[in-house]
Amino acid sequence: MANTGKVKWGILGVASIATRKVIPGMQKGDWSEVAAIASRDLRKAQRAAEELKIPKAYGSYEELLADKEIEAIYNPLPNHLHVPWSIKAAEAGKHVLCEKPIAMNAAEAETLREARDRCKVKIGEAFMVKTYPQWLRVRELVRSGRIGELKSIVTVFCYFNRDEANVRHKVEWGGGGLLDIGCYPITLSRWLYGEEPERVSGTLENDPDFRTDRLASGILDFSNGHSVFTCGTQTNYYQRMTLLGTAGRIEVEIPFNAPTERSLLLRVSDSMEFVGGKSVVEVIPPSDQYTIQGDEFSKAIRNNTEVPVPLEDAIANMKVIDAIFRSASSGKWETP
Repeated sequence: MANTGKVKWGILGVASIATRKVIPGMQKGDWSEVAAIASRDLRKAQRAAEELKIPKAYGSYEELLADKEIEAIYNPLPNHLHVPWSIKAAEAGKHVLCEKPIAMNAAEAETLREARDRCKVKIGEAFMVKTYPQWLRVRELVRSGRIGELKSIVTVFCYFNRDEANVRHKVEWGGGGLLDIGCYPITLSRWLYGEEPERVSGTLENDPDFRTDRLASGILDFSNGHSVFTCGTQTNYYQRMTLLGTAGRIEVEIPFNAPTERSLLLRVSDSMEFVGGKSVVEVIPPSDQYTIQGDEFSKAIRNNTEVPVPLEDAIANMKVIDAIFRSASSGKWETP
C-alpha cells in the first residue's frame, strides 16, 4: 500500500547546519516529519534528539538506515562523505536529500546517478535557494523581460573563519571556499541564464596552513552574458548579488543566508536615480527556506515527481566547479 501523510525523515549526523537550521525548518513543514537522527556518538545523537524533540536517536548511521520507518535521509555530513553515505542510503531503499556540494567532483557525482537508477530512489542536492520565494521572484522578473536581456550577474559572498577544527579547512574532506559557497553563484547563474556556461576562468588564493582556497573568483561565460563572482572564507562577512540587464537591474540584498523572521528586499531599477532613473523595492514576506526545501522534496516523494534540484543539475554544477579549479591551475579558460 502506498504511503500517505508526512514523509518520515532521518538525519545523518549532528552537523551545525542540520541542528540549527534544516531540522527546525523541516519540523514546521506540512509534508515532512523528522523521525530519527544518528551520530557515531550515541550521546551526541541523544542530546540533539532531546533538544529538537526527535523521537529516535541512533549511535550509528547504519542503524538509522536499517530503520524501516524512515523513508528519506537528509545528508549534511562533510563533503567527502556525501557520495558514500548517499549511496548507502539509496541501497537501503531511502530517498536522499544531500547537502551541497553533492560531491568532491563531477566524476564522483556520476556514481550517485548510477546508484539512484539502480535503487530506484530519488536523490537531490540541497540548494534551498532554488525553491525559495525570493529567488522564484527574481527568476520571474528576469523571464518577464523586466530588466531587458540579462547580460551580467555579479556576486560577492564572504565570511571570516580561521578555526582550524572547522571541516571547511580540511582539504582532504573537500574544504575551501569554492566548494562551500562558490557553488551558490554558480548554480544560480546557470538557473537564471537557463543554460550551461561555454567556458570558465578562475583564480584561487590558498591558505598557507590549511591548503584550502580562502579566496576564489570566477568568470562564467554564457552564450549571451557573463557571471562574475568572488567568495572568501577569510574576508569581511558580506553577501550581495546584482543582475544587470539591457534595460534595468535587480539587487538582491541577502541572497543566501536569508533570515526567517524578517522580510527581504529586492531593488528593481531602470537606471541610476541620480540621472532620473526609478527604482522599486519589492518586499518578499518572511519564510523559512528550509521548511520549503523539505516540503518540496517530500512532495516529490509522495507525488512521484522530480525533486527540485535533481542529480543531472548537481552533476552539471560540479562540472563547472571542476573547470574553475582546472583554470586556476592552468591559467587558461576551461570548458566544463
